[in-house]
Amino acid sequence: MTGSTDSRTPLRVGLVGYGLAGSVFHAPLVSATEGLVLDTVTTGDPGRREQARAAYPGVRVAGSPEELWARAAELDLVVVASPNKTHVPFATAALEAGLPVVVDKPVAGTAAEARALAALAEERGLLLSVFQNRRWDNDFLTLRALLADGAFGEVQRFESRFERWRPRLKGGWRESGAPEEIGGLLYDLGSHVVDQALVLFGPVVRVYAESDVRRPGAEADDDTFLALTHANGVRSHLYVSATTAQLGPRFRVLGQNAGLVKYGLDPQEAALREGLRPVAGRPWGMEPESMWGTLGAGESPLTGGGTPVETLPGDYPAYYAAVAAALRGDGANPVTAHEAAAALDVLEAAKRSAREGVTVEIDG
Repeated sequence: MTGSTDSRTPLRVGLVGYGLAGSVFHAPLVSATEGLVLDTVTTGDPGRREQARAAYPGVRVAGSPEELWARAAELDLVVVASPNKTHVPFATAALEAGLPVVVDKPVAGTAAEARALAALAEERGLLLSVFQNRRWDNDFLTLRALLADGAFGEVQRFESRFERWRPRLKGGWRESGAPEEIGGLLYDLGSHVVDQALVLFGPVVRVYAESDVRRPGAEADDDTFLALTHANGVRSHLYVSATTAQLGPRFRVLGQNAGLVKYGLDPQEAALREGLRPVAGRPWGMEPESMWGTLGAGESPLTGGGTPVETLPGDYPAYYAAVAAALRGDGANPVTAHEAAAALDVLEAAKRSAREGVTVEIDG
């Protein structure tokens, strides 16, 4: 590992990319993490360079990632938050320069590429972590706690929706149909819902998917459904969409003894977009009681029912705190490239299923 790992010295972070991911998620969370300091922001866009300087006085600004590789001895971590098609080449270059790496999701376009990156990191003895921030969503943390308490009995079906109403295209590489861009919702929001399903219910053995391009002028999938069969028998039904005029529940969990219905999206992304920042000792990731989910069985859909379940606070800062601990040898990698590869196995199977109209088996 490059740089100092003395616990009294902040670890210096170079950030590649200052678009949505870099400016809204990574830069604020790195800066809010004790033991990390945002040293350099890399972007070729003059306007974004000025934005970075204004938001983080004293930060260095570089025009290309190569400037970071040349300064590898001065850095302790590189965060790759650039467009999807650059994730593998930039992560590879950083690792080859001797730098630990955090890569935004999806880490790669294929599971094979993710596993090759993992092998390179292991060969070099370097951390390679994947930014799956929605493992620290408030509703997901609450659901994990309920599962640990046995609130449902045996879970039979898990429904997860990451839906939006965006009837007009925004443009940019995320909506591109060019395969090299790795655009579309399957690899964007799908990376989150699949990762969450795997964390909750383990390996997947069978995948069926339907994927559509709904909006006029769209090139990439904007309305996709996945049906997963887990090795333990749980079925996950996952929806990602930009064309949903009436949003469904974020989570619906159906178990042998009880079920949970939870509406609404974790508030942390909205807070970060508004310029709010997590500060130690202050409330963060909280939601009002009116947004809590309900747990119960047999209640009437007309009258409601069930017991409200307090939503735990969301905790995106926990990801980079865990990264800092792992770099110092005080904790485990919070999200490994091997975990990301398992999610990519599912995404690749879903892509094939939707294209060919078949159910795809995944070998264990």
